Amino acid sequence: MSKESFTANTPWFGISMVLIGVIVGYGAATVSGGSVNIGGANKPSVAAQPTPAAPTPAPAPAPAGEVPEVDPDQDYIRGDEDALITVIEYSDFECPFCSRHHPTMKQLVAEVDDVNWVLRHYPLGFHPNAQKASEASECAGEQGKFWEYADMLFEKGADNTQLETYAADLGLDAGDFKDCLDSGKYAQKVTDQMAGGTAAGIRGTPGNIVINNETGKSQIVSGAQPLEAFKAAVEALK
Repeated sequence: MSKESFTANTPWFGISMVLIGVIVGYGAATVSGGSVNIGGANKPSVAAQPTPAAPTPAPAPAPAGEVPEVDPDQDYIRGDEDALITVIEYSDFECPFCSRHHPTMKQLVAEVDDVNWVLRHYPLGFHPNAQKASEASECAGEQGKFWEYADMLFEKGADNTQLETYAADLGLDAGDFKDCLDSGKYAQKVTDQMAGGTAAGIRGTPGNIVINNETGKSQIVSGAQPLEAFKAAVEALK
């Protein structure tokens, strides 16, 4: 047969085209949607499953560095002064996380035996009211109302224009409070407490150090953690 006589009218040509169509159609079906679909059957392809990675163990809690010793003449202690466990909180009265954290600490002391709480100052430089609010709480402490004043600052907000109003609301002697605040009497104490917290490993607020007062072992609990995290830290140190 000559080349010119092999045309679309030749039977072999039609058979060849049918075979090509079947092959191409089958190939397209095998890659469509990741499944094979022949004659209505839909069989999903089987992909290789990755081997699960082994779980990463949680890092051990960081111990604190050199923590300034609690001094009842300088520190305000909430709870039993002779408790086995002390939580030292380094706090900023203008820090929203500290405000949220404050009720958690009150609950911890109320619910867990043999734990007390010390609140120290850590006013962050970008909070314009924090330094004076810390000094104001110390001035309130002179009149026996440190914790009540701290509670009010967290409840109502650290506002330098309201510090004397807060003192009046608590029934403090207005003149003595104003003289104390205006003098900057406690500015150095606030600065020293912040430096001590930094040396112990605190890098932000609220920064908490849980200490066993008998063994000296300690653990840093950073941030406004839930109550259960503090209970676990306390139990781990008992």
